[in-house]
Amino acid sequence: MKFSILTLSLATALSLPVLAQNLAVVNGKPVPSSRVEALKQQIERSGKPVTPEILGQIKEELIAREIFMQEARKRGLDATEDYKTQLELARQSLLIRELFANFQKKNPVTDAEIKTEYDKFAAANGGKEYRARHILVEKEDEAKALIADIKKGAKFEDLAKKGSKDPGSGANGGDLDWANAGSYVPEFSNAMVKLEKGQMTETPVKSQFGFHIIRVDDIRDAQLPKLEEVKPQIAQQLQQQKLGKFQEDLRAKAKVQ
Repeated sequence: MKFSILTLSLATALSLPVLAQNLAVVNGKPVPSSRVEALKQQIERSGKPVTPEILGQIKEELIAREIFMQEARKRGLDATEDYKTQLELARQSLLIRELFANFQKKNPVTDAEIKTEYDKFAAANGGKEYRARHILVEKEDEAKALIADIKKGAKFEDLAKKGSKDPGSGANGGDLDWANAGSYVPEFSNAMVKLEKGQMTETPVKSQFGFHIIRVDDIRDAQLPKLEEVKPQIAQQLQQQKLGKFQEDLRAKAKVQ
């Protein structure tokens, strides 16, 4: 079911008292007050805040819908094949949404699952972080010449700005910011982790991108976010994983001919 512009603009969630069985009677047909609560709940699910004056707009919207629905039926539009097809698709969407909501309600993500996932993340991203720079060139001879120039006193940063093929870091003097070794291709990380603070590779490092000259400016213990800082993101990720597996299991069990 599509919302009108008026409905989509609703922005509150206040307690809506249902004082009468019907909101109104349009052309002799009652408009149940329960529709007000149903529409209110739809708006609340979107997470939008609401103000009390929106209540009148909700009522007017529902009355307008009834008027338009009656006219559509009078014209026989509810008997068309297109309408029936669209109605069935809408029914499927609503029912599937309820199925998934029901599954998530009965299979919530636990704190223990979140802690386990965080521990895996910490293990994979722990250890050391490196503040490295590099100069990337196409040919090994170019890299060797640059290493010789640096040893003679040329500034690493200036050469990176002038000749590095990596536009992102080159503009910043080759600076790659803080990252763990796993952030780079193996050839690069294997060479980098052998360097002490302030050291540079003595020979060019070849990778799929070309030849690198690497310098490590600093080393520190990995700075990981605390569990509470990333708990909502981990919970959402695990929830999506559970729902995805639920969907896959249903597909696997279904007999499709």
